[in-house]
Amino acid sequence: MSDTVLVTGASGFVGSAVARTLMARDFHIRLLVRPTSADTNFAGLAAEVVAGDMRDEKSMRLALKDTRYLFHVAADYRLWARDPEEIVRNNRDGTRTVMEAALHQGVEKIVYTSSVATLKPLPGQSVDETSRHDEKSAIGAYKRSKVAAERVVERMIADDRLPATIVSPSTPIGPRDVRPTPTGRILVEAASGRMPAYVDTGLNLVHVDDVAEGHLLALERGRIGERYILGGQDATLAQMLAAIAGLAGRRPPRVALPRAPLYPLAHAAEAWASLTGKEPFLTVDALKMSKHHMFFSSAKAERELGFRARPYKDALADALAWFREAGYLK
Repeated sequence: MSDTVLVTGASGFVGSAVARTLMARDFHIRLLVRPTSADTNFAGLAAEVVAGDMRDEKSMRLALKDTRYLFHVAADYRLWARDPEEIVRNNRDGTRTVMEAALHQGVEKIVYTSSVATLKPLPGQSVDETSRHDEKSAIGAYKRSKVAAERVVERMIADDRLPATIVSPSTPIGPRDVRPTPTGRILVEAASGRMPAYVDTGLNLVHVDDVAEGHLLALERGRIGERYILGGQDATLAQMLAAIAGLAGRRPPRVALPRAPLYPLAHAAEAWASLTGKEPFLTVDALKMSKHHMFFSSAKAERELGFRARPYKDALADALAWFREAGYLK
């Protein structure tokens, strides 16, 4: 079998970072992208580009032909949709289709990109891989979809001997966030001076290129059936916004808002989004999630994979530099 590596979701934020990190290795790189996806994040890469969709069995089998390794990074990463169950179907059923195709084609090893969305935050703790959500405890369609998809992979590892290692990135930030992601939108709004206040919440922030390096470490050193958090540092939203303000030459926001008055605004934003089809900046599920400090520990990945992450302020600086150069910041 050739040393061909397939990366799904290669037009996306994390997928393109994984593809770029792989370029430094002696692999033949194959990138799976949907026919409608923009080529912004992979244009110019010395890689074979194939059209396909993780939900389509035929295209997945073709893409995985003569492939030794698979990085399944593709996901429907939306926190809101007119039909929330569409997000669940895409991630759960798409993941099943990809894994079945990989088994059929005899792929030697798979690195499956899950998310810390499948993990349950606990007060005052940076939780590890053992603090697990189920579909009932997960807030919102995206989190439920990632829990469901992760369970599909785990069942196939146990029942079908699927040769997969699972990685769970925390909150990636950095260059090439073309969409941008929900966190990227916060960076742009804050650096533009459009976030004068904040709620009390917290995130674990990690450079997207460190996440990509963690994927390769999982391929090389990760144990089949194990899960590894790929995170950076915990930070409150206030700390994050203060760091962005410093990098953008602005004053940090000083006003901490209670959540209760924001719920009517979130409902109104979602109603408007239902009319326009444009994803709202503020959602009811995001407010519910913000009640928790979503702090995580990468100790297992550090111990078993040799994973390391640079300071999150360096990731913020790289992200803002890219947003500025790409024209997102005026």
